[in-house]
Amino acid sequence: MAPITGLGSSAAGPAWTSAETRSKTCAQGRAWAITALLVVVLLRASSLAQTPPYVIGPQDVLLVTVFNQADLTGRFPVGADGNLTFPLLGRVKAAGLTVRELEVDLTTRLSAGFFKNPQVTVSVDAYRSQQCFVIGEVRQPGTFFLSGQETLIQALAQAGSTTPDAGSEIMIVRSHHRPGEAGPIRPDQAAADQILKIDLDKLSSGALENNVAIEDGDTIFVPKAEPVYILGQVRNPGPYRLSKTLTVLQLISMAGGVTDRGASNRTQVIRMVDGKKKQFKIALSDVLQPNDTVIVPEKFWL
Repeated sequence: MAPITGLGSSAAGPAWTSAETRSKTCAQGRAWAITALLVVVLLRASSLAQTPPYVIGPQDVLLVTVFNQADLTGRFPVGADGNLTFPLLGRVKAAGLTVRELEVDLTTRLSAGFFKNPQVTVSVDAYRSQQCFVIGEVRQPGTFFLSGQETLIQALAQAGSTTPDAGSEIMIVRSHHRPGEAGPIRPDQAAADQILKIDLDKLSSGALENNVAIEDGDTIFVPKAEPVYILGQVRNPGPYRLSKTLTVLQLISMAGGVTDRGASNRTQVIRMVDGKKKQFKIALSDVLQPNDTVIVPEKFWL
């Protein structure tokens, strides 16, 4: 590997720290953008056609109200077998039905010999049957219950949004033969049947076609951003967050531009190629790769 020459004194520690701080500040802005988008999504959802009704599942807790019948009103958990125990009726199947379908079923049963024209309402008091997992670079990773047709933005909001160290791509891992209660699945595990890749930068900028629906058992994996580095004659050398289409010129701009002593036409990059470090000249329009180190040398004549 050729020696690194003409770096000058601009690669000092404080500048390196400020470069990392600026990179993280941009990522924090993206996290706020995701939170703001959640409001937009909810407002849009309220103005569109209704989403498919929620289907009751095992472990859900239902609130059943029978008008003027306090003994029949209360919270009723759905068992692992999909049934709930209801006064006078015994075991009643609930899993697989919508809330409205269960209301009709309970009304029909109570009308058959118990009450005349009973008024029954059912709602979901606690969603427990469907869940997703959010792991990686989010503020509050964990397991979250789904309350119907939830989207990626809503799931990220439940996890406190992404951290400043989040990468530019989110992976949603699905397994159609593994129950959600078995736990999260990472992209490199054999149990992964399908992996959806979502551009986080586009999502946070308002491209809602990337706001996909989350299914029961999904694992949302937010990897850590891969870095690139810039040294030499730039105003703020240091590490920066790599996006999918980051060019050399864009990185130089992020680093505050070239100093008066810099020669951007001789910019080089240090890159791992086939397991070996190589240093070569790179065009300003070239797209960078993870862990690249860009070097802006000093002019021959000042």
